[in-house]
Amino acid sequence: MKEFIITENKSEKAVLVGLITPEQNERQVNEYLDELRFLAETAGTVAVKKFTQRLDHPNQVTFVGKGKLDEIKEYVAEHEIGLVIFDDELTAKQIRNLEKELTVRILDRTSLILDIFASRAQTAHAKTQVELAQYQYMLPRLTRLWTHLERQRGGGVTMRGPGETQLETDRRIILDKISKLKKELEEIDRQMSTQRKNRGKMVRVALVGYTNVGKSTLMNTLSKTDVFAENKLFATLDTTVRKVIIGNLPFLLCDTVGFIRKLPTELIESFKSTLDEVRDADLLIHVVDVSHPSFEDQIEVAKRTLSEIDKVNKPVIMVFNKVDRFTFTPKDDDDLTPVTRENISLDELKQTWMARLPDSCIFISAKHHSNIEELKAKMYRKIKDIHVTRFPYNDFLFQEYEEDEFV
Repeated sequence: MKEFIITENKSEKAVLVGLITPEQNERQVNEYLDELRFLAETAGTVAVKKFTQRLDHPNQVTFVGKGKLDEIKEYVAEHEIGLVIFDDELTAKQIRNLEKELTVRILDRTSLILDIFASRAQTAHAKTQVELAQYQYMLPRLTRLWTHLERQRGGGVTMRGPGETQLETDRRIILDKISKLKKELEEIDRQMSTQRKNRGKMVRVALVGYTNVGKSTLMNTLSKTDVFAENKLFATLDTTVRKVIIGNLPFLLCDTVGFIRKLPTELIESFKSTLDEVRDADLLIHVVDVSHPSFEDQIEVAKRTLSEIDKVNKPVIMVFNKVDRFTFTPKDDDDLTPVTRENISLDELKQTWMARLPDSCIFISAKHHSNIEELKAKMYRKIKDIHVTRFPYNDFLFQEYEEDEFV
């Protein structure tokens, strides 16, 4: 099995586990595990090895087969591994059995993402959303909890009835917390909805896309502000809105939480209010990391998530970011194997399906400010078309500016 390079960081060591099934082939599983490794690093864990197994479907008891479980168990014991992370969501039964067999902490992809969200949430709004998602994830897995939730409960009359089991008590407590958090979110949502209405009729532009594609960096470049951005998944959770002016045209630009494969249902539900900025947007800037080997898959993930958020078709500018990091390996003349994505240059890629998007796509480097002025010009024309439908008496001003600046 391929081992990852271990850094000098003294973080907890972990191994990753994924399944090759009829629904996901070996290449996809390896890509998912690479992404899981990135998630683990974001959470402060060092992934040192990955295990894969080919099965028609996950084992209902231990997720992987007995032979593979023994192999993982041996490696964990020999290398003092403290954490095993599975790429798919585990049931309470699977988690309980895996913890018993491996005697280490067990996480699945969903719980890892929730942990990252919990550590990244800054505002009361984001913290409430994450807490709600955590309790919704926890509810069907109560049978594996080793500590009683009643210790977290404040004063008041106990809900424990005659003959009621601890599991039933814990379930009641969590349901109470979920109900309370939903009410808190409803109140926060009403306040945020009022804030959005108070912004008036200004055109709203939303940066959307897969996580870690450079949305926050582009936000900083366009708005000349300092929104937190780093090379980690989910660096930004809270929606940031800035007033931006291109030329003489003002508009609102918002940075949103990134999307990811297998995004937990609990997070989609609890973060709907954050994504209201996407629903209210007049123009979407879909940012893509063109240097990523699976950027086309990431585009599809983002499109699927966007379709779940808002069924209305809105104008979109496809921004292919990180052109400065794009690499490829040319094929030798005597190499008769099929051409892959890794063998195609950026210029060749531009002649594929991208060639059909000449008016709504652009290639940039937000970090190095490459082609930013061209992006601004493209945004200007799109935003102006929306703006003059609301303020038609301003049309002559924008025409005059466009002639002076962009033509």
